[in-house]
This record gives sequence, structure tokens and C-alpha cells, in this order.
Amino acid sequence: MFKESKKKLSAPVTDTLLANGTSFEGTIEAEANIRIDGHFQGDIRSTRTVVIGETAVVHSDIIARDIVLAGKVFGSITTEGRLTITSTGELYGNSAAAALVISEGGVLNGTSQMIRTKETEPLSPANGSSEESLSRSGETDKGNSQAPLHSEAG
Repeated sequence: MFKESKKKLSAPVTDTLLANGTSFEGTIEAEANIRIDGHFQGDIRSTRTVVIGETAVVHSDIIARDIVLAGKVFGSITTEGRLTITSTGELYGNSAAAALVISEGGVLNGTSQMIRTKETEPLSPANGSSEESLSRSGETDKGNSQAPLHSEAG
């Protein structure tokens, strides 16, 4: 009578959830995926993925492997992997990530620093300029972000 849906989830499996309508203040440290749909104030650290849902309002510094931002974050974000800001996502603070994706409508109001990993090392000067490296690797400006990128020395 009822067919079982076999749709794949686009977001990672949630191990820890702060649901919509819930407020929490403190520090979250996890070796698991975290999803926040409520209000949170404090620090978040995860060795896995952190998802900030569309209804979330977070006043936090977030450190995680990957971060998907669909709600509002007031604070800094650091990820060794990918920071994805969806069309409903808003970041009011600085970001540091190996990869940054901002969908049309997404907001980044702060600075962005690209973290280099072995996988994202640019070609050496003997092999070509960094601009050529970007175009060869398929990373081109698709107009998703109007904010300038800044590197901080030191």
C-alpha cells in the first residue's frame, strides 16, 4: 500500500541535533555530524560535518571538517574541507576554508581566507601561474560571490 522512499539524503546523517524551537548556550565538541535548527550561542567543534539549518540563528565560532550553512551565523568559521553557503545562508564573520561555495542569494559579510591543503596546492611557478592553475583545475569564477577574498599575512 505504501511504497518505501529510497531517496538519497543530500546532507550527511545527523548524529547530534539541536531542533527548531530549542535554545542552547555552551560549547559543543563532537566526533560526529551536528545539525542545528534552533538558536545556539557558544563554540562548536566537530571532526565531521556541521549543518546550520534554515531556521537556525547561531552566535558561534565554528570549527569542523565541512560546514553547510543555510541559516544565520554570527562568528567565524574554520574548516579544513568545504564551506557551503546555500541561497538562504548568511555568515556575518570571517571564514577560513580549503573550498568555498556560495550559492546565489547566500551572504558572506566578512573576510575569506583559503586554507591550502596538499590536494589544493597550486602548481609551482615552473609549471604555470596560479591563475592558470585555477583555470586548469576547473575552479572558475561563476559569479556566485561578489565579496573580495583577502589573505591575512602572519
